[in-house]
Amino acid sequence: MQVLLLAGPLLEGDVMGNNIVWLDFNDAAEPREDLISDTEALRTGLLDRLEAVLHYLFPQGRIRGGKFYVGDADGSPGKSLVVELEGPRRGLWKDFATDEGGDVIDLWARSQGLSARHDFPRLATELRQWLGIALPAQSVARHAVRTVAVDELGPYTAKWDYLTPDGDLIACVYRYDPPTGKEYRPWDVRARMWRAPDPRPLYNLPAITKSSLVVLVEGEKCADALIACGIPATTAMNGAKAPIDKTDWRPLARRSVLIWPDRDAPGLDYAENAARACVAAGCASVSILVPPWDKPDKWDAADAAAEGFDCSEFIAQGERRVVKAASPMLPTFTLGALLDDDSPLPPDLISPRVLTPAGMLVFGGAPKVGKSDFLLAWLTHMAAGAAFLGMHPPRPLRVFYLQAEVQYHYLRERVKEVRIPASRLLDARSNFVATPQLRLVLDDAGLAQVIPAIANAFGGEPPDIIAIDPIRNVFDGGDAGGENDNGAMLFFLSQRVDRIRQAVNPDAGVILAHHTKKLGKKQFEEDPFQALAGAGSLRGYYSTGMLLFRPDETRTTRQLIFELRNGAGIPLKHVDKISGEWREVDANDRLVMKDYGERLDAERRRKRDVILQILFDEAAQGRCYTANQFAEGFEGKAGLGGERTIRERLSALSTQGYIKYFRNASDYELPSARTKFGYLCVEAMVLRTVAGEPDPDTGEVPLREFTVQPTHYKCPQSGAALPVENPDVWVYQDDINNL
Repeated sequence: MQVLLLAGPLLEGDVMGNNIVWLDFNDAAEPREDLISDTEALRTGLLDRLEAVLHYLFPQGRIRGGKFYVGDADGSPGKSLVVELEGPRRGLWKDFATDEGGDVIDLWARSQGLSARHDFPRLATELRQWLGIALPAQSVARHAVRTVAVDELGPYTAKWDYLTPDGDLIACVYRYDPPTGKEYRPWDVRARMWRAPDPRPLYNLPAITKSSLVVLVEGEKCADALIACGIPATTAMNGAKAPIDKTDWRPLARRSVLIWPDRDAPGLDYAENAARACVAAGCASVSILVPPWDKPDKWDAADAAAEGFDCSEFIAQGERRVVKAASPMLPTFTLGALLDDDSPLPPDLISPRVLTPAGMLVFGGAPKVGKSDFLLAWLTHMAAGAAFLGMHPPRPLRVFYLQAEVQYHYLRERVKEVRIPASRLLDARSNFVATPQLRLVLDDAGLAQVIPAIANAFGGEPPDIIAIDPIRNVFDGGDAGGENDNGAMLFFLSQRVDRIRQAVNPDAGVILAHHTKKLGKKQFEEDPFQALAGAGSLRGYYSTGMLLFRPDETRTTRQLIFELRNGAGIPLKHVDKISGEWREVDANDRLVMKDYGERLDAERRRKRDVILQILFDEAAQGRCYTANQFAEGFEGKAGLGGERTIRERLSALSTQGYIKYFRNASDYELPSARTKFGYLCVEAMVLRTVAGEPDPDTGEVPLREFTVQPTHYKCPQSGAALPVENPDVWVYQDDINNL
């Protein structure tokens, strides 16, 4: 038997049949009054919360002038489907594109792909669940949900849709209630598989991505209960059993999150784990609500809504534990306030403005330029309260040196070589604290070890300087990438380094040792600090940049280059380590340790002469070399040193004109050289090669001689390989300098 139940008054202009609901009582002898009453209760409940219903069904819909607009019953953006919000027509709708219409129950059915006529029992169950209305007692025994059994668990008893912020379906979670107890199964819509998506989305994304405050609960049922009250709520898929590391928490970034746990041990564990995930995701603030002590075990948000508990008041005023406090309001200053403030400036940690309170100094340099040695000497002088290369601390500073490069025994050896004034040594002994070579990264686990170590290093006194050497060995860029990625570098600075400083002393200065990447000579001259890896983020974050740079690999003199945000520029310094002590030297003349410098020059001349003679003699034996072949073949021979040293000397000799190159290898019966420069040659070099078989009588081997002429030379200005105009003319840089 079928009965038509009016879902609203028939008004002029209505399409017949659009404002009715069909109830199918199968073979019942007469209409069921209890089901009719139940349907009216559902319709009344939906109309009472009509705006919440519409936003739940159609996240992309909009309210304008007493009407709700959306594209169609599938929830597409647009204005074709209109729902009345005011007056006697409240809840009636019409889709002007299809000329369909009906009441709010029919609209719910259409949005879920159901028929209000044929699927009403299932629809009623879904509506009761959303509204929190119990099934009438008279019909409990007879009424059954009409749905399709998916598997051995039987028909599902509840279903929740997980959407993108734009309202596209990502996944569905189905609840089953077999005799063995409730079970949940997720369906990945995109993969079309019974599994959870990877990563797992948060529930109710269309609403929570538009809200500054989000309530995180345990399970979709609790979330729906709060959503029905107009509260932006969400949950992780699987509730308390949700794998925190497989859930995408990023949509909560920059939002205030309030976690409402179930009143049991698993609920509290879920809240703690979720809170840590929210902090890591960059939430503005994170707090955990404390359920009222007088509530029963397992009491949750759904129970609260069902019993008429004032959820909004509890969220606003309930007891809570703050996990991460909201940042204070952004400070602002008028021009007048700035002009009238005559308070003294805070003293520099290292003057002149090299490192200011709460400042960050990035100290960079190429590998093997001496960064760690320089930094160790500098920091120990700051701990002693002693000046170092024109940089002055106001007093002996407490310095924590977090280093991840030198093992304990070799760190001890280096420290003993530092020349600290004897009168200052006593202060430095306790003010300088270093770690042995760390083997950790500054992720959450690493911070948990490092922060207490720094906080307790000086007997309860906060550190003045925290130095990290080098960034590379402890770098953690989250999921963004490596140290050359600006996003990853920004994450490291803000979420790792700053977290250390905020935990131990917000006014501490930070010094970060970092490597430089290779730049062209012109690029370096124009902007040397662009050589820092991740320079985009670093330079926007630090208050001071400092580079140690060796312009001439044949000399030990380095340049110390500064870039200051908080003060006037500091002129470039030329420094060198002489007799175990870092000193400022003249760029052109070695006024200090002149004899030592002359010995170095003599050694360089000796190596030059040895290399030139070897090249000359080897050619006479029929052997020619590229730069790499020569460096590898003569490493550790004739006092030339290691492969790298030889390669640097060859480069210097090429720049000075002592070595040139030839690329026409076939003219000398040599194989082609796989290098852009070619084979090495020196002035008057003669190549002797075998010209035939040995004489059978004398055994002498016939030889052919070639006077090798260079085809290219290395430009002293650009380093490029340029053609030789006159191969008979050799001009040496030393000759030009002596003119």
